[in-house]
Amino acid sequence: MSYPPDIHADSRCRLPLPVRDELDPATRPQFDLLADPGGGSIAGLQGPSAIHLRSARVSELLWALNRYLRFETGFGQRLCEIAILAVARECDSQFEWTNHEPVALREGVAPELIELIRDRGATTSLGERDAIVVELAREAFGERRVAPATYARALAGFGPKGLVDLIALMGHYAATAAMLAVFDMQLRPGQSPLLPITSCRTLEKGKEMP
Repeated sequence: MSYPPDIHADSRCRLPLPVRDELDPATRPQFDLLADPGGGSIAGLQGPSAIHLRSARVSELLWALNRYLRFETGFGQRLCEIAILAVARECDSQFEWTNHEPVALREGVAPELIELIRDRGATTSLGERDAIVVELAREAFGERRVAPATYARALAGFGPKGLVDLIALMGHYAATAAMLAVFDMQLRPGQSPLLPITSCRTLEKGKEMP
């Protein structure tokens, strides 16, 4: 696989892979976890968490936030993956979607639901909580406005704390999508893109970005 000229082969993004001994000592344990295939990170050192290591305080705070939002809110992994995919779809984040779709399948998200999110299908066939998550993502990040009826359903379905946690989870992955876009994180060699979007390197007129 050939990458754009400003992409580093070791990191597959616009920043080279961080050197452990050059990092702030506080972030070195995070580096070690990312370097460990069993460390719990989906993308490891070729992903957003490795980019965060460049800022010790950001890395520390986002590591703790990600841990809380994905594993300690009580939503369960299935619902979290639905939220992540819904945000990835609205942000057109190829890296985020392609890395999380297999995780969503493992966590029990039905292929039909994944297809519905990917193709922006109607949510009328979904259970209430699933439908709320998908519709919130579409309105908050696609339309950038949440209708009163959607908000009322979400509040009734999740309660104040749950709704704050849910939007924080979505916002965290929207911010991750922005980070991935700025540093142009690429897929692994041989990894097929699973989200049908136009390359971020292509302008509307079909010309490649310089």
